[in-house]
Order: sequence, then structure tokens, then C-alpha cells
Amino acid sequence: MAFGKSASSAKRFQPFDLLATLIAVVKSDGAVLFANAALEDALGTSRRTLEGSPFGACFHEPQVLRTAIDGARSNDFATLRYEAMLRRVNHELMPVQVTLAQSDKPGELIIELSPLEQQVRQDREERLLDQAQANKELIRNLAHEIKNPLGGIRGAAQLLQMEVESRDLIEYTQVIIHEADRLQTLVDRLLAPHRRPHVVGDVNIHEVCERVRSVILAEFPRDLHIDRDFDVSIPEFRGDREQLIQATLNIVHNAAQALSERRAAGDARITFKTRIARQVIFNKQWYRLALELHVIDNGPGVPDAIKDRIFYPLVSGRDGGTGLGLTLAQTFVQQHHGVIECDSVPGRTDFKILIPLP
Repeated sequence: MAFGKSASSAKRFQPFDLLATLIAVVKSDGAVLFANAALEDALGTSRRTLEGSPFGACFHEPQVLRTAIDGARSNDFATLRYEAMLRRVNHELMPVQVTLAQSDKPGELIIELSPLEQQVRQDREERLLDQAQANKELIRNLAHEIKNPLGGIRGAAQLLQMEVESRDLIEYTQVIIHEADRLQTLVDRLLAPHRRPHVVGDVNIHEVCERVRSVILAEFPRDLHIDRDFDVSIPEFRGDREQLIQATLNIVHNAAQALSERRAAGDARITFKTRIARQVIFNKQWYRLALELHVIDNGPGVPDAIKDRIFYPLVSGRDGGTGLGLTLAQTFVQQHHGVIECDSVPGRTDFKILIPLP
């Protein structure tokens, strides 16, 4: 009879297994009725072990959950939120936001746990998305506004060059023409992602990495090591191969240039690492599977002054840099419904590309 009740509960709660958030269903005495797959993964234990045990034992301060459950049982509130420390099976503590709500079935409570680190990351991604959209519109409008008068300046300088006889004045007109051409190239680069059609085909991410690796090693043949840490089980997916090559190349090229001191010392290293991420949320969407491509270098790290702005256009941490490489990379990855994240400290910078998999 107990088995039948357990099987019925498991079937009723089965939709919770589709969620990336951590979910537990408990009785009014705090005993676990159900734990979803995400909670199993987070705690490092099975739901069979959890079911029937007091859920408070999974927290650093179990009495806080006990008080919350008592309040729900006496109908003091419909929903309660507070922050707590979840205790994993290896005794590590995970900061979470606990949301406790009454179920539609008497004597049951639904507890949702959101890792605070994940919440911070989602908030950051949301800001990046909004900023990227605003940047895209700004760049497009600004580039078009610059393009027309730039052509007029260049044309006038050419006409003036044909009229003047002084060699010094001809040199001045040549400077105007040269600088106009340089600005035209910059404008073309700003508009490039919006002009080029999105060519979709089957993409093997490791072929993309190998192409980028060969290009970078051709530029830095003797003083840079590029390692591979590939998960060969990652399937092909639909995407624009050339865009992904360019996005990855921009990131790796930035890393190689940032490694100038390491290259001089002979220990400059970049690592390609690919993994499959499961049950992930980014760009406000939940995905069952996603590709993780890490580009890791052992350089000095991203300067603190630009850490929050590295994907903004014209922001560069290098003298002579255009500040467009990462902006274009982010644009190309976003066109694949993906996102680029950066985690950087001195000695280790990790750019992670996330792209949904079918």
C-alpha cells in the first residue's frame, strides 16, 4: 500500500523533474514527499534517500525551515521567501533563496530553492541582453550617420588634391583621405554583423576549434601552446559555421595578445575545453542540453576597470585595440540564441560560450 502511494506521488510530481530549479515537496511535519532531479544533483544524493527524511536536515540551520513550515501550517502566510545555506552531501554549503508555498493539496508544501549565484548570473545575463540590444541599435544608427558625411569628406579631399600644387598641401589631403578610409573600415566592421546573411548548416564545434587553433598558431608559431580538452560526444548542431569561427577567433586572438608577457617567458597557454551542460537557464530560457565551449588562458586577467564593460563596443584593454572583437563575438553567439560569459582573475581567464543543443 505504501508503494502505491509513493508511485502515485511520483507520477503527480513528475513535471517538477523538467525544471532546472531545485524543488522539494514536503509534508506539514517537514518530511520529504518528493525531490526533483535538479535537487538530487545539487545535494549529491538520491531522492530515495531524501524521501521520508526531514528536509530540515539538508540545511545549515534546520530550525528556520521548521519555523517556516509551522507558519504555513497555521496559515500565517501563503508564500514565504528567505535566504539559507543548503548542506550538500560532501558538507559543502550552497547559498540559496528558499521560496515556500502551500500546495493545492492539504498537508503539502512546495519548496523552491534558487541558488543565489545562479540568480546573480541570470540578472547579469538579463542586463547584458538589454545592453546588447541597445548597443546594436546605437551602433547601426551611428554608423549610418557617420557613413554619409564621411564619403563627402573623402570626395572633397580628392577634388582638392587635384586642384592644389603645393606638395605640403597634397600631403595634407592624403592624410584626410587616409583617415577617411580608416574610419570607413571601422564603420564597415560595425555594420558587418547586420549585413551578412545567417548561413545555417551542420556545425561540429571541434572543427571550429581546430580552424581557430591553426589560424592562431600561424600568427604565434613558437611561443604559444594551445591545448585541447574535448568532449567528443557533443553532437553537431545547426548554426552558421563561419560566424562561430569568427566569434571564437576574436576571443582567442584577444587571449593570445593578452599573453605577451607569458609568451616572452615561454609559458603562454590557451586551452579549448568543450562540455555538455544539462538543465541550464540562460537568455531567460530553459534548455535541456547546451554546448559549453571554454577558452581559458593563463594571462594577467581582464582589467578591473573594464570587467563589466568588455562586451561594449569600442571598449578595449589593449593599446591600439578597436574594442570590437568581443562585441562582434557576442553578436554572433546571440544570433545562435547563445551567450558569452567571462570569469577572470589574474592567472586565469575563462570565456565560456553557451549555445543550445537539440
